[in-house]
Amino acid sequence: MKYLWAYSIPMVGFLGIYFQGIWSYSVVFFAFVLIPILELLLPTNEENYSNEEIDTRLKNRFFDILLYLNVPIVYGVIWYVFEKITTTPISKFEIIGIILSLGIVLGSNGINVAHELGHREKLYERILGKLLLIPSHYTHFFIEHNHGHHLHVSTPEDPSTAKYNQNLYAFWIQTVIGTYSKAWKIQKKLNEVNQSSLFSVKNDMFWFTIIQLTYLLSIYLLFGTLSFWIALFAGIVGFLLLETINYIEHYGLMRKQTASGRYERVTEKHSWNSNHVLGRIILYELTRHSDHHYKAQKKYQILEYHDVSPQMPYGYPTSMVMSFIPPIWFHVMNKRIPKE
Repeated sequence: MKYLWAYSIPMVGFLGIYFQGIWSYSVVFFAFVLIPILELLLPTNEENYSNEEIDTRLKNRFFDILLYLNVPIVYGVIWYVFEKITTTPISKFEIIGIILSLGIVLGSNGINVAHELGHREKLYERILGKLLLIPSHYTHFFIEHNHGHHLHVSTPEDPSTAKYNQNLYAFWIQTVIGTYSKAWKIQKKLNEVNQSSLFSVKNDMFWFTIIQLTYLLSIYLLFGTLSFWIALFAGIVGFLLLETINYIEHYGLMRKQTASGRYERVTEKHSWNSNHVLGRIILYELTRHSDHHYKAQKKYQILEYHDVSPQMPYGYPTSMVMSFIPPIWFHVMNKRIPKE
C-alpha cells in the first residue's frame, strides 16, 4: 500500500491547478522542496526480501495494477488541464506554474512508469508504457532505452551516461539529441534484420513520429493554441526531468575496456543506488537502479540493494535538485566516484 504515495505528485498537481494562483506551483514545491527535506529526515532502508517474500510479491497483481492506473491518472490530469484553460481566465504566472506542474506529473508518473512497463514481456504492458511516453514527446525512448542504453550504459557509446565533470545542462544537449539519433540508428538496424522498409508497419520510429504529431495536433484542434503550447512545453519539462534522472543515475561511472576492445559486462557497480525510502516509493524503486541494470527484467517490487553498488548520499529527488547547481553537484559527487 505504501506505493499509493506515488500518486501524491499527480494529486498535488491536480489540486494546484484547481485552485490556481500561487497554488499552481504546489507540485514544484512538493517535489523539489518538501520531498528533499523529508528525505533528509527519514532513514534509509537497505533491507532485501527473502525468497518467500519475493515469490509473494511477484504473485501479487496489485503491484501491476498500481502501474496501470497511472495511464488514466496522467491522461486525466492532461484533460483536466486543457478543460480548465478553455473555460477559466488564466494569467501568464499561472500558465508557467501549470506547465511546470504538468511536466512534473509527466516525468514522475508518465515516463518513469513507462520505463518500468517498457521492460515487461506482456504486449499490453508495453503498449501502456508507450501510451505514457506520448505526452512527453519521448516515444523513441522505448527503442533506445531497451536496445541501446542497457547495452552501452557507462560507456562513451551511451548518450544517456553523464561523463565525469560534465554538468547537467551540457548533458541535456548530449542526451536529448543523442538518444533520438541513436533510436533511429537502432530502428534502421532492426529494419535491416526484418528486411523491411522505412514505411513498414514494423518501423516503430515512423509510427512514433506520426503518433507524436497527432497528439499535439489533436490538442490544438480540440483545445486551441494556448493548450498546444502548454502541451508542448510541459512535455519538454517531462523529458528533461527524465534526463536529469539519467544524469544522476550513471554520473562518472564507466565500464572498463578489455584488451579485445569490448567492455566489461554491466554489474551492480555501474549505477548509483539510493535506499532513501521516500524516493524509492514515489519513483517505484527506480532508485535501486544498480539492481535494475544488473537484472533489467526484475519487477520494481523485488529490486534489491547491493553493498558493492556506489551509494548516493541523498535520495533521487534531492540529488536532482543538487544537479541543477553544478558546483554543488561536483563538490558532493566527484569524491564519491569509485577509483576502480
